[in-house]
Amino acid sequence: MDVQPWHAVAAVMDRAPATIRVFLDHRMHCVGCPIARFHSVEEACREHGLALARILAAFDAAARVDEPS
Repeated sequence: MDVQPWHAVAAVMDRAPATIRVFLDHRMHCVGCPIARFHSVEEACREHGLALARILAAFDAAARVDEPS
């Protein structure tokens, strides 16, 4: 999965469950949050004061774990 800034946080976690660890490691409280369906990755990074490019790279690395071989 190629995670994009406009992807909904919940969709990222649904499609690539390995990204949940990235959210938790960066103290993003998105896991289980009712707003995760509506917040984009970009919005979540802004809310948590995190660099978007760094988080996207971490999500992409984690998402590769969930891709079928």
